[in-house]
Amino acid sequence: MIPLDFTPVSTLMTVSRRLAEYGWLPATSGNLSLKAPDHSVWITRSGSDKQVLAAEDILHMSPAGMILAGHGKPSFETAIHLAIYQVTDATAVFHVHTVANNLIARYADQGTITIGPHEMVKALDHWDETAQLQLPVLPNLADMDQLAQRVVDRLDPKVPGILLENHGIYVFGRSPAITLRYLEAWEFLFRWTLDSRLHDALDRLLLLNNRI
Repeated sequence: MIPLDFTPVSTLMTVSRRLAEYGWLPATSGNLSLKAPDHSVWITRSGSDKQVLAAEDILHMSPAGMILAGHGKPSFETAIHLAIYQVTDATAVFHVHTVANNLIARYADQGTITIGPHEMVKALDHWDETAQLQLPVLPNLADMDQLAQRVVDRLDPKVPGILLENHGIYVFGRSPAITLRYLEAWEFLFRWTLDSRLHDALDRLLLLNNRI
């Protein structure tokens, strides 16, 4: 649980421990950030092991990306975090690489993957029991400025996430707690969708075998 008296640094450390328990931050992957009321940003630095994130692994940056406090290089994907903050009301952006979010991106059709209907969609603030969300999926690019612009072009404020092929998901929300809820919901829905596809394929195979 995120404490009510959180600071940006302690909050990022709390969130990273939670995500590490899930196994979502392997091999120094992922990056986490928060936007302060003055629009400055606190973000994990490049190469830090988020499974054991320490205070010195977090940098304080201006909205333009200049380092205000801390040592080291900011996350290589800082431009994407800053771009999301500029075009949404988000105060947190969490990015993780998981097997499930990498696999689900392979099923994208014309740049989107349909998720739902499922009860867990309500955790993404969509309350219609028949709701289906169209999650944007983009190819991964080495040019971060170009990728950040493509992310901005595809963002849907009503769908708090965006997937990069063979990479991972960016999730954004109005608070750290909300963003964490969104991320947990997405990952549950990804696993459910993948398992459903597998079970459907097995059912078809069994039906075919019974006809032979």
